[in-house]
Amino acid sequence: MGEHRVRFAAIFDAEVRRQNERFRTAAAVHPGEDVLDVGCGTGESTRQAAEDGGTALGVDVSAPAITRARELGGAAFEVADAQTHPFPSAAFDVVLSRFGAMFFADPPAAFANLARALRPGGRLVLLVWQERDRNEWYSVLHDAVAPGTPAPPAGPHFSLGDPDRTRALLEGAGFAEVAFTELRDPVCYGPDAATACEFALGLLDVKQLFAAGDEQSVSRLRNAFAARETPEGVLLGARTWIVTARVRPA
Repeated sequence: MGEHRVRFAAIFDAEVRRQNERFRTAAAVHPGEDVLDVGCGTGESTRQAAEDGGTALGVDVSAPAITRARELGGAAFEVADAQTHPFPSAAFDVVLSRFGAMFFADPPAAFANLARALRPGGRLVLLVWQERDRNEWYSVLHDAVAPGTPAPPAGPHFSLGDPDRTRALLEGAGFAEVAFTELRDPVCYGPDAATACEFALGLLDVKQLFAAGDEQSVSRLRNAFAARETPEGVLLGARTWIVTARVRPA
């Protein structure tokens, strides 16, 4: 996935352009703030935090993604697992994560580690998928690749989609004032059906579905994307949350 993430970095960023605009506004990074961007990929959200005046550090477990982020520059980047990395205590004003925090293997430990890295009153701002059955883009993929088959268990990228569970998780890790803002903006899989199909074939969900697919799956996928081509690209319905919280004062 790291190589696919780098190869299609521009598509990954363009996919969530609408959501990212709202995410950046919610983050409201101010000049002089210290920012940690978790699961930064090739670093677009980290660079934007730096452009907004923050001193930004982006971390990701993918070495290829961090290599590319460093080539693009604009901020500092490290290969690190945010759930275990020994960040300095109370070193950051803001922790951001744009579709990265859902993948923690041990979410309670991960968010507790991030809470320790924040200064008292520091804020957490996440952009996450809502639950899978609320996201049309998954239905489009499933119905094209493996029609008539039961969907496999939802992947970790939907793990923060339930607000009650996520609120309990964050409060248990030391956060307060947990709030959810719903976004219903579509995602863009590329400028045309051919690009969208090539992009989608490297995604974890599609690879998982191909276990139940057949030789016609690629053709059906391309046709499904062709039916959703617009002047703005191949658009699929999506629902996400912007999750905000603050570290409780000591």
